[in-house]
Amino acid sequence: MFLLQQTTPDPTEAPAAVANFLTELGVPASIANPLGAVVIFFVVFIAVYLLGRLLVRPFTDRLLNRRDLDAHAKRPIKKLVGGVVVFIAIAVAFGLAGFGNFLQSLATIAAAATLAIGFAMQDVLANFVAGLFIYTDKPFRIGDWIEWDGNRGIVEDISLRVTRVRTFDNELLTVPNSQLTDGVIKNPVAKDKLRLKFVFGIDYEDDIDKATEIIIDEAEKHPEILDDPEPSVRLTELADSYVGLQSRIWISQPSRADFVRTRGEYVTKVKQAFDDAGISIPYPQRVVSGRGKAADALATRQLVESDD
Repeated sequence: MFLLQQTTPDPTEAPAAVANFLTELGVPASIANPLGAVVIFFVVFIAVYLLGRLLVRPFTDRLLNRRDLDAHAKRPIKKLVGGVVVFIAIAVAFGLAGFGNFLQSLATIAAAATLAIGFAMQDVLANFVAGLFIYTDKPFRIGDWIEWDGNRGIVEDISLRVTRVRTFDNELLTVPNSQLTDGVIKNPVAKDKLRLKFVFGIDYEDDIDKATEIIIDEAEKHPEILDDPEPSVRLTELADSYVGLQSRIWISQPSRADFVRTRGEYVTKVKQAFDDAGISIPYPQRVVSGRGKAADALATRQLVESDD
C-alpha cells in the first residue's frame, strides 16, 4: 500500500535553484543567493503583471462598456484596476522570491510611516479626496465649459489629483481638485438648455413698444434660438442716458462657441433693425458746469474796464 502525501511547494526552491545555477557559472555563493532571489522577483513580477493586463484589462473594458459609463468615469476605474494588478504582482513576486510575507512587511512599513506621510501629503490627500468627490458628484465632465474664481475654460482632463482646463485664450490650467470642490463652480452647459441675457439701451425719446417688438421679432427669426421657452423682454434700467431693455432668449445643447456666436449674430440683427426703424442707442452723456479761477479773473477785469 502506498501512502499519498500532499506536499506544498517551498517558495525558497526557485531562488535556490537559480542560485545553484549561478554558482555553477562561477558566481560566488555570497552573491549568487541574493542575486537569485532578485532574478526570481523580477521574472515573477513581469510574468504576473503581463498576465494580469492580458486578462484583466479586456474584462474591465467589457464591464465598463456594458455599464455604459462615459470617459469621465472609466479613466479612474482603469487606473485603480491597474494599481491592483501591480500590487498583486509585487505580492506574488515577494513570496516566490523568498523575501517573506509581503503583506506583513507592507503593514509594518505603513504603520511606521503613516504619521510622516500624513504630514507630508496633506495637500495631495486633500486633492485625492476632492477628486473622488468630483467623480461621484459629477459637477462637470470632460468637455464642459466651467467658471470658478474668475477663471473659465473647457475641461480637458480629470485625474484623481488635478483637473486640466483649456482657457479660451488656449492656455492650459492645471487646477488642484481641492480648489474646485471648496468653492463655487459655474457650469453653464450642465443642462440641455441655456438662457442668454443682453441689455439693449435705447433713447428716452424712442418708442419702447416698437423696440420691444423688434427684439422679440429678431429672436424668433434666429434658427438657433428656441421658441419654447419663448423669448421675452423686460424694462430693467432707467439709466442716465438710456432706457435698458433686457432680452432673455434660450438656446439648446449649449457650448461656449454656440453661446458666443448665437449672441453675436442676434445682437447684430437687432442693431441693424434698430437703425432701420430710427431707434438710437445713445452714448453716455455728461454735462460739466462751473468756471475756473482764470475765467473768474477775466470776468472781473472786463467788469472793471467797463466801469472805467
